[in-house]
Amino acid sequence: MAIYTITTRKDFEEKVLQNQKVVLVDFWASWCPPCVAMTPHLYAASEELDDTVDIVKINIEDTPENEENRQIAAEQDVQSIPNMPIFIDGKEAQRLIGFTPKPQLIEILTNLSKARR
Repeated sequence: MAIYTITTRKDFEEKVLQNQKVVLVDFWASWCPPCVAMTPHLYAASEELDDTVDIVKINIEDTPENEENRQIAAEQDVQSIPNMPIFIDGKEAQRLIGFTPKPQLIEILTNLSKARR
């Protein structure tokens, strides 16, 4: 599993919509305590899961350099964070909202990955 940081729409299309793997997209901001708490769980999950899942992090803080990220978040109907839609073959299959502990995260991603095969 790889973890990518997205900064452009082109990155989003390539790493999420055109990806052949299960992709968890983490919409987050540094001022959001549950988002910050999620980060080590995402990295731990990425170490446990093989090459079947990718994680994409999209920072939606209110800064000029994140304007495109906020547009993507709006298009993906992100109304609160942490907000983690999970895509399979470019289509949303499930969405996690709020803090999700590592065991639950791994179980969900493993099940979606198995269902995809």
